[in-house]
Amino acid sequence: MSAMYLSHLELQKMLDVVRATHPVEIDCDVCLMQVGEFAELNLLGKPIPEGIEAIEQHLSICDECREEYEMLCLALCN
Repeated sequence: MSAMYLSHLELQKMLDVVRATHPVEIDCDVCLMQVGEFAELNLLGKPIPEGIEAIEQHLSICDECREEYEMLCLALCN
């Protein structure tokens, strides 16, 4: 078995994700089911209800879901 080496940047990103974790988190499927409501509320400047505030945390650590969210926001603004 060969050793796996991480660059400083890769290691830093991994540590950032670990630091950003919470005791209760959602997965991508749950995030994508609720991201539309989250985007609409954010764009309207309305408060985020407690039931979907985990979306924001998930978007802070998941590049794929954040990309979906950003594309959705662009579509809603046009």
